Formats: sequence, structure tokens, C-alpha cells
Amino acid sequence: MSTPGPERVPSTVKVDKTSGQGKPPAAKPAGAKSTGSKSTGSKSAGSKSGNRPGGRPQGKGRKPTAPVTVRGSRNWGPIAVAGVVVLIAVGIIGYGVFASMKSNETWQDKAAKINGIVNYRAQNNPAINSQEHKEGPLTYVTNPPVGGAHNPVWQNCMGDVYAQPIANEHAVHSLEHGAIWVSYKQGLAADQVAKLQKKVQGRDYMLMSPITNLDKNISLQAWGYQLKVDNADDKQIDEFIKALRLNASLEPNAACSGGNTTTGPVQAAAPAGS
Repeated sequence: MSTPGPERVPSTVKVDKTSGQGKPPAAKPAGAKSTGSKSTGSKSAGSKSGNRPGGRPQGKGRKPTAPVTVRGSRNWGPIAVAGVVVLIAVGIIGYGVFASMKSNETWQDKAAKINGIVNYRAQNNPAINSQEHKEGPLTYVTNPPVGGAHNPVWQNCMGDVYAQPIANEHAVHSLEHGAIWVSYKQGLAADQVAKLQKKVQGRDYMLMSPITNLDKNISLQAWGYQLKVDNADDKQIDEFIKALRLNASLEPNAACSGGNTTTGPVQAAAPAGS
């Protein structure tokens, strides 16, 4: 038989009160009454009614958040393209109307728009309207002349540039054939003369010469029309030539070649019967 040993005494472990989370409760101030631990009627912070599972409070009286509506931005691409198409269409239509109006414009209408032009045809002056052929020196109502009786031989007007004055009587005949006569005051600056020469030289139904007693630096003549300016850079010169060259002719298709090429006044007419 074994000899009984000393009687074993179970170990006693003292467990303090905790807050339920394994931690001892916070110490209370001295003199505070202990409320004790009641199993019923006591409320803990984590056991309020209405709490979500897991201890997350829902919040008293919280309103549900309305869903955010995201509106798509307007697509401006097609609108911009449509706008451009409309502008192009309007431009094309406008240009068509403008071109149609321009195509219906007569050369007389174009001439009337030239600033400073004088329309002697509108005066219906017999001394200017006459197309009679006469020999010898003749008198004209304008300087330079724009029409009237003239020599039977025209001045050659195939872009001819004459360095000396030519006979009015030959030049007027050239106007009758549809030529533009560019005349300028004798002694005009060389650079001005050169600019005029570029507009005339080598161009058919054009001629150029100096003239005496001119009241302006430059004078352009077509049959029944005249334009006087002070400078060869004046844009009206080109407009006059464009509107009236050939168009002002009283004898369409009449030649400008084969005419007189000399300068100086015409000789007096020979006596009748000589």
C-alpha cells in the first residue's frame, strides 16, 4: 500500500470584475455610489435598440441619402458641324446671287461706277456724236477729244506707245474702233510714264501719247467717255480700261492695226481740184 501524501488543495485564482472586454473597469471617483450590476434593466452603450448587428449604430433620425443623378454633357460636335454646313451653304447662295447680279451688269453700268468718269454720250452733243470722216486739222470740244469727226486713217492702236504728241484726228478714229487712248501731260515724271506704259505696251486696242495743254496729269479716253486723274497708281485707270476697252466701240470688230504710226499734227487738206 502506498503511503498517502499530503492532501492536495486546489489552487484558487482571483478574477476581478471587467467591462466585458477583458479589461478592468475604470476607477470611480472617491465617494461615488456603486450602482451595482443588475442583470435586468441596465442599458449598455452597445445594446441600444435599433443598433445594427456588429455594434455599428445606425444613428437616430438620419434621413436616407438621395441618389446623385449624373447628367451627361451635351455633345457639341454635331451642332458645330451643322453650323459650319449652314454657313457654307449661306455663303454659296450669297455668292451665287452676287455673281448672277454681276453677270447681268452691263459695261455701261460698270463705267458709271468709276469715280470721276465723264459720260459725254449722255450729253448727246452733235459735235461729239459725229462720225464723219474729214481731211485736215479739226477742232474738238474737249481736250483731249472723245469723239466727233475724224481723219479717215486711224492711229495704230496695237499697244503702241508714242513718245511725242499724235494728231487728235487720227486718235479719235482709233476710239471709234474701240481703243483706249491713254494720254498724259508733257513733262510728267518718268516713273509715272513708265507705270502707264506697262498698262498699254503690247496690248491691242490701246495707245498712249503725251499731249499739250492738259489740265490733269493723266487723261483716258474711250469714245464718248473720259477720265482724268493725277497719279498713275490710281485704281480708276484699270477700271476704266477693263470696262470700256472694245466695249465702247462704235464699229465692233474694226481693226486697230494698219493705221498711222507717225507723230505730229495732220497736214492741212489739199485745196479742192488740185
